[in-house]
Amino acid sequence: MMPKSWFYFIGILLLAASCKLKPLENDKNKTVFRYNEAFPITSLDPAFTRSVENIWAVNQLFNGLVQLDEKLEVKPCIAKSWSISPDGLVYTFTLRNDVYFHDHVLFLNNKGRKVRASDFVNSFLRITDKDIASPGAWVFNSIDRSSNSNYKGFIDVNDTTLKIFLSKPFPPFLGLLSMQYCSVVPIEIAKYYGPDFRNHPVGTGPFQFKYWKEGEKLVLLKNPHYFEQENGKQLPYLDAVAISFIKDRQSAFLEFIKGNFDFMSGLDASYKDDILNKDGSLNGKYYGKFKMTSIPYLMSHYIGCLVDEKLPQTKDSPLTNKLVRQAINYAIDKKKMITYIRNNIGIAANSGFVPIGLPSFDSVKVKGYSFQPDKAKALMLQAGYSEKKPCPNIKLYTSALYSDMCEFVQNELRNVGISASVEVTSSATLNEMVAQSDVNFYRKTWQADYADAENYLALFYSKNFSPAGPNYSHYSNATYDRLYEQALAETNSEKRYELYQQMDKLIIEDAPIIPLYYDASVVFTQNSISGLPSNPMNLLVLKTVKKKNTP
Repeated sequence: MMPKSWFYFIGILLLAASCKLKPLENDKNKTVFRYNEAFPITSLDPAFTRSVENIWAVNQLFNGLVQLDEKLEVKPCIAKSWSISPDGLVYTFTLRNDVYFHDHVLFLNNKGRKVRASDFVNSFLRITDKDIASPGAWVFNSIDRSSNSNYKGFIDVNDTTLKIFLSKPFPPFLGLLSMQYCSVVPIEIAKYYGPDFRNHPVGTGPFQFKYWKEGEKLVLLKNPHYFEQENGKQLPYLDAVAISFIKDRQSAFLEFIKGNFDFMSGLDASYKDDILNKDGSLNGKYYGKFKMTSIPYLMSHYIGCLVDEKLPQTKDSPLTNKLVRQAINYAIDKKKMITYIRNNIGIAANSGFVPIGLPSFDSVKVKGYSFQPDKAKALMLQAGYSEKKPCPNIKLYTSALYSDMCEFVQNELRNVGISASVEVTSSATLNEMVAQSDVNFYRKTWQADYADAENYLALFYSKNFSPAGPNYSHYSNATYDRLYEQALAETNSEKRYELYQQMDKLIIEDAPIIPLYYDASVVFTQNSISGLPSNPMNLLVLKTVKKKNTP
């Protein structure tokens, strides 16, 4: 039975939900963490955690077998321990015996039941069910569905022992299991609600669902039965989480400045020059008013080149010439671009495609391109282009959000004698054009789905040619493919990292892409907030957050 004070508190939350940003009143004894999402949350079902907005919300409601710490190391969650067979094909997990689903009317006596190994089997089978059509089904592509695993890939040996069988070794697999797609759900409730489980989520997380009016307000309440502790104290510390949905980023920024939001992530052109100096430091007028944190974020921004000479669209394209692609790499002053366009948030990509923040990143072993315009000009001459025989104009395709960055690149190329025009189109159209190999030169990003460089290097494996795979440049190199396949079979992390670095160096040499910068996440929090962890995956973790209420 919920205490009367909670019913009063919930009433206040719901009242606030009906008012766009009216402060919560008479809740001085309750701590409510407030933040805004400019983009809508489309589902609270882990099976559909494709966007950052969905991932952040689902991460508060659900748990998986494992989780990542701030260093991206895999740590226990519902699984308290695990072992991997010597051949890398069988993963055996031992589960905690004290994890319960959130209380719900569909459970016996309205009380959440204990999580069993069979719940993970059912949750994983649900993700791979074609009728569910989860965008995360690919996570289990390497599962062995032979008789070894009862034709399912997963076996619950008993209530606290789970076995997962792979058809071939895949060292990053443990990290994949930390993704929100792999959260455990009570299958009986998921089946009861069907597609509407998106509106009625029941998990094991530190917070439980209370209220959602799409596009206006989402309210989560503290789970009083949560299993994790910190320094002997039960988590979470917060009483509730309230998420608003103001589309206009400038308006949301102003609400943060007023103190109506506790947290703000990312930069927008509408306010970046107000809040930050060009060197990336906080504007002096905001000193002491709130806190700012910036760390590497696993997202590489780059320009891609279609290099497949067999395609009709690359006929007469100068980008099929490696020397031209190398010249473009040398022509761009990436540090200047980051300073003036990004207010120094981000790091110039002077190493490989794999970004800072991943364990295998090594700027000493993988040397990228620095700004050397004279070298760029020399390479263009070597490629056969000069004032008498100028390089054909190259069209650089981008979305409106990055048009200023591409115009900067356009000017840099002009300075070394390369003519380029900028073509702006919608993000959806651009993504489709890139996937279908309809453009030769395009600005794009790649964000990590899991914390392993394989996630990035798969973009250059010849068997991953788009549209079936993510090799948008149609890069093909037999040596690269051999190293990639060797890395997939290597269970020793250090040896695997060495293979990754060799592959990254090949990418730099052959230059099917022009790495621009490695992103950084910038987070602003009110002074009353503490305990908010940061990580290169940009995952919002609220279970350890504390909020000091002010009079």
